[in-house]
Amino acid sequence: MRLSFASNDYLGLSTAPEITAAIAEGARRYGAGSGASSLLSGHSRAHHEFEERLAHLLQPYLPECRGLYFCSGYTANMALLCSVAETAPAQCTIFSDALNHASIIDGARLAAARSGATVRVYPHGDLAALDRMLGDSEAGSLPVIVTDTVFSMDGDFAPVSGLLGLAERYRAWLILDDAHGFGAVGRTGLGCLEQFDLRSERIAYLGTLGKAAGLAGAFVAAHRDLIEWLIHRARPYVYSTATPPAFAYGLLCAIEMLIGPAGEARRRQLRENIDRFRARRQHLPYRLGDSTTSIQPIIIGENGPTMDLSARLWDRGLWVPAIRPPTVPEHQSRLRASITAAHRPEDIDELLHALQSPLASPDR
Repeated sequence: MRLSFASNDYLGLSTAPEITAAIAEGARRYGAGSGASSLLSGHSRAHHEFEERLAHLLQPYLPECRGLYFCSGYTANMALLCSVAETAPAQCTIFSDALNHASIIDGARLAAARSGATVRVYPHGDLAALDRMLGDSEAGSLPVIVTDTVFSMDGDFAPVSGLLGLAERYRAWLILDDAHGFGAVGRTGLGCLEQFDLRSERIAYLGTLGKAAGLAGAFVAAHRDLIEWLIHRARPYVYSTATPPAFAYGLLCAIEMLIGPAGEARRRQLRENIDRFRARRQHLPYRLGDSTTSIQPIIIGENGPTMDLSARLWDRGLWVPAIRPPTVPEHQSRLRASITAAHRPEDIDELLHALQSPLASPDR
């Protein structure tokens, strides 16, 4: 059995007995599947209660918000970008960070193909460049700014406060994909909205539920008018069989764990583990990303040495996946070490020791 640094289960909730029991209870109440799309009969009381609870929690940051549960983060991004583009009376211009996730890229491309939206890519995290691009955009076009909040391969935060300032100035939608932040950051786990105290009706907030929440699916939370639009226009929502209600029932338990003392304790442990790795990593013979999140990139450069190092660690009982282009830029192949609350201090030390040893040296 190998020690895994490959999981996005940042709080270790996927194996929490409370959530497992809740899913079992949900299956006893609702059965194994939903039986239909949400707009037919697949939307159960469990789905409704989860969406209502989510909206209540996010209301301080997203005034008059509602929540909508999707089968996955990928489909949620596709649905959200296409549907927002279709709200434009004339044309929509999507401004996308250069390092955004593939689901955002594909959602923007589909919006361009379906509604004629223009897609412009701004340099990673560059507010000044984005400001110029917004200022140069066509008059009458609806601007939509979209970004990951925590970037999945570098672990850095987007400048979300600055992005909201630009969205307010240019009357743009701001889509925040908090896949790697929801549950893992913020005092009570409410992600980057809470971490950076973001408040605006212009924000459409997306969170995934298969990472820190430990289950599956995703949600969009936004102003109730936009959610109503999504319910009737978002094809991935309208034409997909709803997620089994047992999962929604389990998510009600997961959300309470996230925002309660159990979640707080797990986030504290996660922070201690990240700090331990960062404090002791300076002796590693590699270039390391400047990340303060669970995602700790160990940048090797070329594909061959990266794959070789990952294989050597695997042989030592450590699972640290290799990431290569096109997921990351050319000559930036890396190991993506994912630190979680489930790791013990000695697990962190074992990884660091293995990376420092001659067996793992890049010149071997």
